[in-house]
Amino acid sequence: MYLLSDKLHYQDNIALEEGQKQIIFTHVDNPLIIQWLEEHHFPESFLEDIHNEDQSITFEQSKNFRLIILKYFVRDEEDDLLYHDENVTVIITQDKFIFLSHNDHIIKNVVSHLYRRYEERDSLEYVTYTVMDIIVDHTMGIVDRLDDKLEAIEDEIFAEDVDEKEIQKHLYFARRTLNRITKLSVQSNDVVNKVYNHFSLNVRKKLKYEFIDLKEHLSYLINESKTYLDRTGYLQNLLMGFLSNRMNQAMQRLAAISLIFLPLTFIVGNYGMNFKNMPELDWKYGYFVIWGLNIIIAWLIFRWLKKQKWI
Repeated sequence: MYLLSDKLHYQDNIALEEGQKQIIFTHVDNPLIIQWLEEHHFPESFLEDIHNEDQSITFEQSKNFRLIILKYFVRDEEDDLLYHDENVTVIITQDKFIFLSHNDHIIKNVVSHLYRRYEERDSLEYVTYTVMDIIVDHTMGIVDRLDDKLEAIEDEIFAEDVDEKEIQKHLYFARRTLNRITKLSVQSNDVVNKVYNHFSLNVRKKLKYEFIDLKEHLSYLINESKTYLDRTGYLQNLLMGFLSNRMNQAMQRLAAISLIFLPLTFIVGNYGMNFKNMPELDWKYGYFVIWGLNIIIAWLIFRWLKKQKWI
């Protein structure tokens, strides 16, 4: 459990003191937090939402609590371009900010970023904005990384030793990630609006430009992820077109080879017929003349095909 105050404290058990501002980061199943929430009449439906890993992005408010559930993207081990989303929960009371997650890595990452930006005079509303901004910035970093990977894939498509199966797999996972980011960013934008609108008038005035900036980041995220999603489709078509072109070139070379041997096969076929009256068979130089004729015809056809860039 992490406690952010004048400095960052870390210990297994941190006492939740009444009437004192506390910013806490811990695991969603921390019994100390769950007990404190139950003792303070935290709605049971909120508790169910917290533990439900399939819970969608949402904002809920009761008399004493505000509940925000967001999504944090984590890289999947299956592929470098595949990210899955995990729930993160923010609970806000009059004097408490509680951040919960199933993933300890997420907790450490968010708290480390917040610690670099946090000042002791910051209000809980400002901390809420900062945490949401950290999550959005993290997702923007993923989108930028996907952009770099897509550029690298585009270069790989034109390489001589292109691995079609590997590129198809990367593009498939990139599409899954970008599609998920687009969908969840739209939901996050709605929740950000709800959070801002439920602040008091004075708080809204103080944080007006911060939330405008946050919503601009989300709009950028939505537009960029859609753009890169379209780009993955373009790269798939480019890959298919490139492979089709290479196959056509291979078929063209095979056709060129067949064209060279077609007249030679005709000549050899003529002299394979079993007719008694074939004067060339008794000619002393007939064998060498036919060989010479075949070589000349093959060379002429080869030169013509070379000029036409078939081979």
